[in-house]
Amino acid sequence: MRKRIISQDIEDIIPPDEDWLDLEILAKAELTSEDPSHPIELALRPGDGPGWRASESGQQAVRLLFDKPLRVRRIYLVFREDEKERTHEFVLRWSSDGGKSYREIVRQQYNFSAPHNTLEIEDYDVDLAGLTTLELSIIPDMSGGLARASVAQFCLA
Repeated sequence: MRKRIISQDIEDIIPPDEDWLDLEILAKAELTSEDPSHPIELALRPGDGPGWRASESGQQAVRLLFDKPLRVRRIYLVFREDEKERTHEFVLRWSSDGGKSYREIVRQQYNFSAPHNTLEIEDYDVDLAGLTTLELSIIPDMSGGLARASVAQFCLA
């Protein structure tokens, strides 16, 4: 078994080499809320800062509306929680008809528990032909606490 211990600094969690899409050019973002110091742009650029965070607690959504239909083969997500022990859930859904109907890609829960479980890294091989809308919905604390939703990296290829 080959192993190595990796750092849990977000700066070190850069998606593996890939031709990542420039989402700032290809899509418009719709958000339920946004902390001005953590705008969505910081999550859409691989390895570029702390990522996006909601301005309020509770369930939140990030929706990417693409200017023209795309084919996406990979989705890379990184979530980080350094302070509060909690369980979050996210749902990733896609649409090929401009958001009139959606198909679920994944529904996932993860338990954050500092200092050991502070990062959740999700890397999905997909084949989304004709993608027009991608939605990430996050329940930041399944117990109903006041945690704010966030995503450190949200990359597509």
